[in-house]
Amino acid sequence: MLVLVHGQRDDVEILREAVAQVLAPLGLKLSPGKTTVVHMSDGFDFLGFRIQWKRKRGTNKWYVYTFIADRPFRAVKAKIRALTHRVSQANMGTVITRINQILRGWTNYFRHAVCKHTFSRLRHFVNWRLIRWLRKRHRWRWGQFRRRFTTASGRWLPFAADGVEVFNPGSVAVTRYRYRGGTIPNPYLRPNHA
Repeated sequence: MLVLVHGQRDDVEILREAVAQVLAPLGLKLSPGKTTVVHMSDGFDFLGFRIQWKRKRGTNKWYVYTFIADRPFRAVKAKIRALTHRVSQANMGTVITRINQILRGWTNYFRHAVCKHTFSRLRHFVNWRLIRWLRKRHRWRWGQFRRRFTTASGRWLPFAADGVEVFNPGSVAVTRYRYRGGTIPNPYLRPNHA
């Protein structure tokens, strides 16, 4: 649960007590280890996102930005590492299919954040994991690897196996600042016919 307050720290402490009183009859209580009070300029992590109030670069205007937190980025990299372990003899088509599933799900979840740079970093990470895995597996030197995965003009070919190409996270369209005000269902706005 996330509560945003426009006020002072004393107002937040009073509200925390009120929330605890509301939750008590339901058999719920606030966890002291997970319940924190922070200023928006310090930022906080919520559901994998890093939400922070920052000044827009080049202006004096301040906005609330939603970034991808560090923890989910480390988690997706760990999953890719597990699939591309250097001594793994798994089928390349199966590995690429599983990597694509992970990347598509992860990027679709985080595509509403400030994430274009993070998606590019993820693409770079996946490509280099595959390069290291294939070089170790086939005992290719760098020149041998480049001959197999570049065109005559020196452009890189996409990594593919069994008709499956590695998904590019950078190709995901980022849609920030979705305004849904009129489409959110609200039971209090319905006319009362009683």
